[in-house]
Amino acid sequence: MNRPRPTKSHAGEHTTAGPPGGLVGVLRHDLPASVVVFLVAVPLSMGIAAATGAPLVTGLVSAVVGGLVAGALSGAPLAVSGPSTGMVVITAGIVAEHGWAATAAITLAAGVVQVVFGLVKLGRVALSLSPAVVHGMLAGLGLSIAVGQLAVVLGGTAATTVPDNLARVLTTEVSWTAVLVGALTVAVMLLWPRLPRAALVPAPLVAVLAATVATGGLDVARVDLPDDPLAGLVLPRLPDGGIGGVVFAVLTVAVVVSVESLLSAVAIDKLHDGPRADLDRELVAQGTANAVAGALGGLPVSAAIARSSANVAAGGRTRASAVLHGLWIAVFVLALGALLELIPLAALAGVLLVIALRLVDVRRMRALWRHGEFSAYAVTVLGVVALGLVEGVLMGVAVAALRSLHRLTRTSVRVEAEPDGYRVVVRGSLVFLGAGRLVRGLRSVPLGQRVVLELHLDFLDHGAYEAIDEWRTGYERLGGQVEVDEVHDTWFSKATRGIPALRKTPLSPLPRWFAPWSHWQRQRAVTVPRQREDADPMIRGMHEFERTTAPLVRPFLAELAAQGQRPRQLFITCADSRVVPNLITTSGPGDLFCVRNIGNLVPPGGDHSVGAAIEYAVEVLAVETVAVCGHSDCGAMKALVNGSARPGSQLHEWLRAAEPSLIRFHAAESDLPVLEHLAVANIAQQLDNLMTYPSVREAVAAGALRLVGMYFDISEARVYLVDPTRAALRPVHT
Repeated sequence: MNRPRPTKSHAGEHTTAGPPGGLVGVLRHDLPASVVVFLVAVPLSMGIAAATGAPLVTGLVSAVVGGLVAGALSGAPLAVSGPSTGMVVITAGIVAEHGWAATAAITLAAGVVQVVFGLVKLGRVALSLSPAVVHGMLAGLGLSIAVGQLAVVLGGTAATTVPDNLARVLTTEVSWTAVLVGALTVAVMLLWPRLPRAALVPAPLVAVLAATVATGGLDVARVDLPDDPLAGLVLPRLPDGGIGGVVFAVLTVAVVVSVESLLSAVAIDKLHDGPRADLDRELVAQGTANAVAGALGGLPVSAAIARSSANVAAGGRTRASAVLHGLWIAVFVLALGALLELIPLAALAGVLLVIALRLVDVRRMRALWRHGEFSAYAVTVLGVVALGLVEGVLMGVAVAALRSLHRLTRTSVRVEAEPDGYRVVVRGSLVFLGAGRLVRGLRSVPLGQRVVLELHLDFLDHGAYEAIDEWRTGYERLGGQVEVDEVHDTWFSKATRGIPALRKTPLSPLPRWFAPWSHWQRQRAVTVPRQREDADPMIRGMHEFERTTAPLVRPFLAELAAQGQRPRQLFITCADSRVVPNLITTSGPGDLFCVRNIGNLVPPGGDHSVGAAIEYAVEVLAVETVAVCGHSDCGAMKALVNGSARPGSQLHEWLRAAEPSLIRFHAAESDLPVLEHLAVANIAQQLDNLMTYPSVREAVAAGALRLVGMYFDISEARVYLVDPTRAALRPVHT
């Protein structure tokens, strides 16, 4: 069962959007979070309406619809919707040109278009965004929100753009009462989570209550609701003017609010560890909300970072927090507006200021810097702050795309002289843009040589393939010899056979550190006596190790050399060349102390070599496990069954130690094939033989050592454990 990870106390870090826990979970987590989001949403919604030139009630209508409709249908449960901040300038222009009633109709039509976007699965496009761009968008929005709220904390009002807010911060006449309220709110936001069991009540709610109580009777700007909440509501009507202008306005609204919602949904996914957003469903939900908001005379609706991050920070777990926040707005604005008007604006600004600054994640910046992605992040931040959400994201996407294109052209080309010719090593992704550098390297190889073109490629497009193939054809025509050696994948050979680069193909060649020599070494005629040893596959394998693998393993081998060996297992197995202990146990140098012999035998006190290894492993190395590993198609087991070992031979004498295994085989019934049954009986017998060694017997009795039987099926590449009491196989369970 997947268990949710612990919830952190603020936005900017992962929190858990785990199982709702029924009514108890809603009451404990979503209800308090909904109150926090409600307090943040009311002034924001009215401020957005005022900035567009629309009646204030339109912002509140959209906030209610965003909570109740978008929240109930949303594909991103923790995203909170309301009046769109990204639409302020566009909405103001549409209102000026067509009037408010026509703007409501345009919003309704845009909602229908959004539903179509979702039904044709356009939402998934947002998943293609680089994480650097998404985190840059979060940071940029965080800074933009923080600057605007700083103006409010100083006693002024927030504008719709960062430059205007900066101007207000610099020119606003400071209200020290507002500053003290904001400072108190920020202090509570920062200190409350440090108290024991403080997570039971969200810090933003405590901060707003503390600031409201502390300012009772003081002259400070507070939330101001319209006397008649329903005044200014209008029903939508068809716009006047040309059809082209109206269609353009509808598409503009649909695209901008869709982009803003999708970006917000993707960004909110970065703030919690719960279920990921269904972006197509989110588009349908936002479209439905905009259709309803337009029908009621409201502003365009979208998911918003400010409200959503406040929801995550306050501990929201399910869509209930978004729905409840819309319900609170409707109830309080219609019936309890007087209570809301007690809240200082500076307190709400202080809450938003802290939440917004937490979206600027310094640890994320360091990670992006280490991975070479900081440029896209920085450009996105600057673009969002200076120009706006959509513009900033487009700038970040452009930088990320250019960065990726630059990486595609950075192919490593190294030309090395060898005793019998040259080797050209190419690493990376090879596209036509980087083919020029490769060809320059190839042309530096003297004519008439034997050349190995070693390709370590992640990708090879057709243009780069043609460049290589043309050079190879020309080089061989002039008397040279070219051998293409593909190490990580078969891009070149696939292109030679006419297979498109993007088609799914079988697995790449096996990595050389566990593939047989025959899979990657090509035999070639030897014409010069001094080169004869280079044709030995072992020598070639050693050369390959020193050239490619040694640089990778040298650091931890040096550490092992300094520390000495400390293996945890003694591994006794057959000498069969197809059994590779490190391969079937996924182990490396220093892990296994190995003993190999014909038939993986442990003669009971009758062989000095095996006995010495066992005593050294148990008494000196203090291994924790002794494993005896047999295998399928074992030659020793065949010789036992057939009696084919020549009498008087060394093999015949050695296999005398396996006679107890043969007796055990005949005494037990099994559904296994004969050879497999004998191999398993032999493993069980060797485990018994191990107990004849005093050091093993004492360590097992003391609980310091355990004995394990293993069986390796070569043809299936599968390992089984052996039950020694029944001489039976059972799967390996992790």
